[in-house]
This record gives sequence, structure tokens and C-alpha cells, in this order.
Amino acid sequence: MLAGVKEPISRVFMTADAVGGVWPYTIDLAEGLGAEGIETVLAVLGPAPSAAQLSALRRLSCVQLIETGLSLDWTARSEAELRDINAVLAELAAGCRPDLVHLHAPALAGFEPFDGPTVATAHSCVATWWNAVRSGPMPEELLWRSGATRRGLESVGQVIAASAGFAAALRKAYGESFAIAVIPNGRVRSPSLLREKQHLIFTAGRLWDEGKNIGVLDRAAERIDAPIFAAGPLAGPHGVTAHFDNLKLLGTLDAAAMAHWLASAPVFAASARYEPFGLAVLEAAQAGAALVLSDIPSFRELWEGAAIFVDPEDEDAWAVVLQMALDAPARRRELGAAAEARSKRYSRQAMVSATLALYREVLAAQRLVSPPPLSRAS
Repeated sequence: MLAGVKEPISRVFMTADAVGGVWPYTIDLAEGLGAEGIETVLAVLGPAPSAAQLSALRRLSCVQLIETGLSLDWTARSEAELRDINAVLAELAAGCRPDLVHLHAPALAGFEPFDGPTVATAHSCVATWWNAVRSGPMPEELLWRSGATRRGLESVGQVIAASAGFAAALRKAYGESFAIAVIPNGRVRSPSLLREKQHLIFTAGRLWDEGKNIGVLDRAAERIDAPIFAAGPLAGPHGVTAHFDNLKLLGTLDAAAMAHWLASAPVFAASARYEPFGLAVLEAAQAGAALVLSDIPSFRELWEGAAIFVDPEDEDAWAVVLQMALDAPARRRELGAAAEARSKRYSRQAMVSATLALYREVLAAQRLVSPPPLSRAS
């Protein structure tokens, strides 16, 4: 490729799910690509998008939606089912003739390669989740899933991880035989809401996910003189449910309701044992909340100097630190200002620009491997 010449991109085939942070990541990326004149054909797996999610999507003329009805890679009931999902997606991608395929899970490429340049964002995976949350050998139902992820990591042209800490966890779990680019997630800051901060603590995420470790906040809440409000689903798509005795549960919030709570919350708590990035933390930081986060590598990497860190297993420390954050308004405002300043690193534009640059690198590498035929003189 000639120096300074950009690889042309007009269409990307992208996969996503509507369950957690993958959805806002995908919509932000697709909208940013659209601003560059790139169409996204978006194939959604798992539960259908909600009415609010579809409403946000319809305003994007640059996105063509395909609701596949296929299982998520981590809810597929067998290796054979996951193989079939891979084959259906490869056929869908071939049918729309994209310049590049962008998968939201490497396991989706673990059996049949896609026809053309392919990248995959590893938002999470069963092996790194297991290493952070459980101990001992993985059960068979996870072993075959991690095997599919390993094959996918090795078959795609480039893997994207949202933090260096998560990239290191992937290499520890799967080895060094695949390329990883660290591109932090990014969000557009919600319009500022002029609300007085209330005497409360807020948290958000997949409340059913053991990796989010919401139970430690539920237990700490008994010893704090302010309520802890928690937004997010209590049940996962594979039948897992959670129950809490002390949290004030809000259910799944749309973007407007989330912005309302973030504007009202002086303190945001994230107690995860496992978190490759943490979009809810970023949104809280953009709203100027003081961050109290579990002391895990990804949070340290992203928020060192702009948050208070607590051992994820120490419920006594959580109770003490959260109460102190509420009772020290000057320190709390200082932390909120630091978090807001740090959040500017993680903008949608930064994420889109880095991802588009990576696309062009992958396309250029593909051209070198399979150059177009030379034209012949008549």
C-alpha cells in the first residue's frame, strides 16, 4: 500500500448482543463509523433488543439491522450449536459483501473462517471470567466454550481488548499466539442534568453476574446510613438469577433514567471481581460521581488517581469507605472532579478513530497477503 493512502471502507458486517455493555459499545461504534461514511450491517444474537434499544438504533441511517434469533456464544447449549451459529453468521456476512467483519466474541469464529478480513472484540470470555471469579479446573461445559474462543482468537486477523489488564488476562488464559490491540471503550457524555446530589450510593450492571460481585454491596448496605440503589437485570438469559436483601433495586433503566440517577448520585460503587472495562463506571465518571471501585487490574489501569480502591472481598472495608465518601463532601467533590477529568480520555471519538485505524491496518495486511491481480497491457 502506498504511504499515506487509506484503505477504502464502505461496509462492515458487525455482530452484537443486546444483553449488557456490548450494545452501547456497538451503537457508539456504528454511529461513529457512519459519520465516516461507513455502513454497518448489524447482526444481533440472543434476546431481541428492547423497544428503547430499537428506538436508539432507528435514528441511525447508517445501520442495517438483522435480528438473527441465534443463541449467544455463551448460552449455546453445545459445541455443535455454536458451530452452526458460526456457519450462519459466515453466510450472512458473505451475503452482504462487507469490506471487513467485526465480531463481538472471538468464539463466533472458532469453527468456520469468515470470507475476508475479520477482527473480534473480546468483551469478556468464560476462561478469564473463571480465573477471576472461581478456582480449580473449569467444568466441561466451559471447557468446550473456551476451546472455541481459543480457536477464534487464533483465526481472526486482530483481537481488540478494552484494557491492557484484560489483554494480559486473555494471554494468560489462551497463550501468546494472537495479536491484541488495546482500544479502550468510549462513550458520548450525556447532556448535563442540573440536579442536586442526593444522600445515596448508586451502582449499575448485570446484577445476576457473579463476576459483578454485587453481593458485597448488599451486605455492606446494612451498615451505611444511606441507601444503595442498584440498576440492572436480576436474571440472565441462561437462567441465572440473583436475590438481594438490602439494595434498592431499580430494574433495567433506559438512557434517560440512567442519566437521571447518575446526575443524582454523589458516589458510584463498582465491586466487580471481573471487569474488562466497565462502561457504567465511565458514565458515572462523566457525571462527576466519586468512584469507589474494586481493586482489580483493569480498574487500577483506567482510574488510578481518580478513584478509591477497595478489596472486592472485604465487605467491612466497603461499608467504611462508602460511608466515608458520603460523609466527606469536599473529598467527594475532589474525587468526582478527578473522575470527570479522567473520563475525557475515553471518548467515543477516540474509540472510533482507533478502531477505524485498526480496520485499515488489517485490510492493508490482507492486501499484502492477497494482492489484486496486476492489469495486463492489451
